[in-house]
Amino acid sequence: MTIKTKITELFGIEHPIIQGGMHFVGYAEMAAAVSNAGGLGIITALTQRTPDDLAREIARCREMTDKPFGVNLTFLPVVEAPDYAGYVRAIVEGGVKIVETAGNNPQKWLPGLHEAGIKVIHKCTSVRHALKAESIGCDAISVDGFECGGHPGEDDVPNFILLPRAAEELKIPFVASGGMADGRSLVAALALGADGMNMGTRFIATKEAPVHENVKQAILAASELDTRLVMRPLRNTERVLKNAAVERVIAKEKELGGNISFADIAPEVAGVYPKIMREGQMDAGAWSCGMVAGLVHDIPSVQELVTRIVAEAESLIASRLAAYVRP
Repeated sequence: MTIKTKITELFGIEHPIIQGGMHFVGYAEMAAAVSNAGGLGIITALTQRTPDDLAREIARCREMTDKPFGVNLTFLPVVEAPDYAGYVRAIVEGGVKIVETAGNNPQKWLPGLHEAGIKVIHKCTSVRHALKAESIGCDAISVDGFECGGHPGEDDVPNFILLPRAAEELKIPFVASGGMADGRSLVAALALGADGMNMGTRFIATKEAPVHENVKQAILAASELDTRLVMRPLRNTERVLKNAAVERVIAKEKELGGNISFADIAPEVAGVYPKIMREGQMDAGAWSCGMVAGLVHDIPSVQELVTRIVAEAESLIASRLAAYVRP
């Protein structure tokens, strides 16, 4: 028995499991491990300092896997934007056929990507944004519920509501993101109308994840109660794992209220990922982590994790759920 969905068909992958783009995690090692396990691995473009660096990372990944992999390209609402044209060129010239877009509207870049035969999956935290992405020509959607690590949007709708709402409205395939960790997650996502699932935090706690061991152990030790929401007053809400830096941010937000600016919390949130992900300085700043940390109980290889998820999902569908249906 295998689980085949519109997402496995669209991306040419074995299992409907995607590794989301993650800052200073989505390197070639991570993407290749997930793709080799039958899922869809994703390189994070903006972790690479220049388009040339991204081109080299794509080539490196190509040496590690012959399976499909993608690139995440996040369009940031900043004054001095990265060289997006250069990053897109590196993706196209590197022969990548799947791009995960996030952040601002990717409409400007879709014609060029589609002309190169690239499928685009856009991250959305609301049904209205997902419908907009569908209307401009995105091929699939990653629907991110309130549980997710990183930026859950400002609507606070969890996946038990968001996914079936997306299923009611969307015509293109979509995957569930936020709270996804195991076979139960995958079956639940499929039951609620999704065509697969996207995992971030769960993939960081694997042997191949190219991050400091302290990061993996922090996720392993965390419960579902250990994340916090920061930057809500700035309407740039981010779900992060609690630590000393996060407590400082929350204290500043309480103290300054509506007068807070990004500059007030910049030391805790800007440019901190290398210290955390590479050096393991766990109190150096705020870093994205989902509530799903409470479901992470080990640090397996990516292959072990994906195989376990699929086996558990198949067992749930064929045995446990089937047993409830009686003549």
